[in-house]
Amino acid sequence: MPAKAGIHILLQEKMDSRLRGNDGKMGLLKNRGLPKLLFAKNGRFQVSLFVMQKQYTLTDIKQALDLPNFDAVAAQQKMTPVPRGARRPTGKPGRPRLGGVLTLLYCHQKQIYLVLTRRRDDLNDHAGQISFPGGKHENGETFVETAVREAHEEIGVHPGQLTILGQLTPLYIPPSDFEVHPTVAWYANGQRPNFTPSDDEVAEILETPLSYLLDPAARREETWTLHGYEVRIPFFIIEGHKVWGATAMILSELVERLKSIN
Repeated sequence: MPAKAGIHILLQEKMDSRLRGNDGKMGLLKNRGLPKLLFAKNGRFQVSLFVMQKQYTLTDIKQALDLPNFDAVAAQQKMTPVPRGARRPTGKPGRPRLGGVLTLLYCHQKQIYLVLTRRRDDLNDHAGQISFPGGKHENGETFVETAVREAHEEIGVHPGQLTILGQLTPLYIPPSDFEVHPTVAWYANGQRPNFTPSDDEVAEILETPLSYLLDPAARREETWTLHGYEVRIPFFIIEGHKVWGATAMILSELVERLKSIN
């Protein structure tokens, strides 16, 4: 029977003792490819609409970031607006502005999470959009240092609490003429950070489990009119927000890398 949005199917069955937690509380099936099952104390369970995803480990993430011959461009293109220029036009004067962003991973509720921000509506660049903590590259610093510095300024994450895991593939953002270099970091042995958002830049902190982004139900697509042209926009739905553009492309590369190690 096909599942419909907003509907849960209550199954009147006793759950197998192998699936019940020791405390008799709600548990979670870990079998990949099965529906997500949420168990209650009375032995009944509900079938959620989301497909179960593997719970990835820190070792998995390190392996995913170091994959040889991985097609990062193809991974980013899965969430690329169409049409969109992937490279800076050769005739465009000057050079692109350079920036670094931080994909910050941490442990929360026994899962790996990542953090995004919603930018203030009155900012000059990408106002109101969902993005990674990050900003303009300063002379004399590496892109990793840029990402770490900006994350400290925007969400209050102390650089000394970060372990750098690796980097994702740089990408060009046509509207702002930015070339963005993403860095992936792990927070304080997996603890959840105590976020302190900057009042000058950040309107909202968004936290999402990495496993959610691996679920096809997290992805949508619409046609928008941008600058007078119709553009096909793929996006992630995260806490009710449409996460698209460069942020979605970076997330897509991370997700596809993880899927490639299975």
